Amino acid sequence: IYSGRCRTLTQNERQFLSQTRLPAKRIAVDNTCTSFVDRYYGLQQCTLAHVCGDFIIRRADGNFAYQLAVVVDDAETGVTEVVRGNDLLPSTHQQLFLYEKLGFCPPQFFHIPLLLDADGRRLSKRNKDTDMDILRQRFSPQELIGYIMQLCGFTEHSFALSLDEALAMFSCKKMPKFLKNSIIYR
Repeated sequence: IYSGRCRTLTQNERQFLSQTRLPAKRIAVDNTCTSFVDRYYGLQQCTLAHVCGDFIIRRADGNFAYQLAVVVDDAETGVTEVVRGNDLLPSTHQQLFLYEKLGFCPPQFFHIPLLLDADGRRLSKRNKDTDMDILRQRFSPQELIGYIMQLCGFTEHSFALSLDEALAMFSCKKMPKFLKNSIIYR
């Protein structure tokens, strides 16, 4: 949790510190509780001051931080629903704080479980895990859709399904509770 120590620096202290390192820009948070209803995980509540403190909106290298960039981009392009991995669920509170401060209407959020390897590490391109290009070489789209539906518990066995067939089976409310954390991929 960031302590907020930079809030009280004098101008001289700021100038002295900036001689050795460019500062990041943070937004000050208060004790307000943010809350939203995730379309999968339900009610989520957080007091940013107790969880992360003032958070970075512009990095020391001059680039805008993810939290600010995604809020402005989504608001400016009219995004109304965000579906993403549950690893990003905690950062939603920072984004909601920014939506409010910037006067934007926030989208609805739906965080989904991640695919994990047998050791519990999330699968990712960064770690050179099997990606969609490799899977497309081995399986038809219908076979992949069927496998995903089986991983998520909508079918007992994996078999080829069209997108329309999968959509007919799918329901947020029917998502199995065992998925609340993540799906183990073997």
